[in-house]
Amino acid sequence: MDAHLGPNEEEPTSWEDLVKINLLPSELFLKFRKEIEGIRLGVNLEFYNAPYNDFHPKLVLKPLAPERKWKFMYEPIHQDVHLISKKIPLTNFLSLQVGIGHNFHLHETGWKWKLTTCFGGDGFSRVRNKTTLGLCPGVDFRFRWRADYVLPEITGALGTGDPLFEMKAGQLQASLDRVEAIFTHKATEEAIFTHKDSEDLL
Repeated sequence: MDAHLGPNEEEPTSWEDLVKINLLPSELFLKFRKEIEGIRLGVNLEFYNAPYNDFHPKLVLKPLAPERKWKFMYEPIHQDVHLISKKIPLTNFLSLQVGIGHNFHLHETGWKWKLTTCFGGDGFSRVRNKTTLGLCPGVDFRFRWRADYVLPEITGALGTGDPLFEMKAGQLQASLDRVEAIFTHKATEEAIFTHKDSEDLL
């Protein structure tokens, strides 16, 4: 024991214990998108790091209109089809999402719902967010990150036998959970007009 510490005092916590940052993502997504006449068709290649070490390809179809209500998803490996609603905001921080799915291999149909929020955690306050970085037209990178934190706590007392001033250090655990590389090809207006003109001539 350090000679400068009292019998009931503990060694000060190191910065390595107070702040932990993990920049190795556990998920890597490659998304290829084709947009034409208000519809987006996508192919997702989803790679999952340890402990799962898994790979999921997905086909995604959804309208591009701001008022769109749904998206369609097909997973060929598991033979699953899903029709998923967009997130319905219930409050400023709480959203509801509903989906119905069918498995062709098991011949089963069911539905799920999910409440999501950017706050939460077990004993921690949690912030989850996504940050998108546009590299060039048609190429974007999206980072999903999470921060779990405990704010420092300052207490004091007088005439109770407790310390006059005491501060408990907070904690921060941040991680980069997912990296998405998104490649989007948009149909040009000239190509769309040419296609429509050719239809009019038939």
